[in-house]
Amino acid sequence: MKNHLEALRLKNGLNQEAFAKEMKVSRQTISSIENGRYNPSIELAFKISRYFNLYIEEVFIYEEESKRD
Repeated sequence: MKNHLEALRLKNGLNQEAFAKEMKVSRQTISSIENGRYNPSIELAFKISRYFNLYIEEVFIYEEESKRD
């Protein structure tokens, strides 16, 4: 899943550590989400979206995997 988290965080003047504290997660979790190595729980995704006053779809981009026969 792709996302706009890094751009939103930087636009709001937050480093990863400060944002992680706001979300009550580790800085490594924020880094992993931003780099696409970790998909947040639905609860964390909503929490992040609400923090920026955006719809979840404005922060996270779901891309369906192509099915191979």
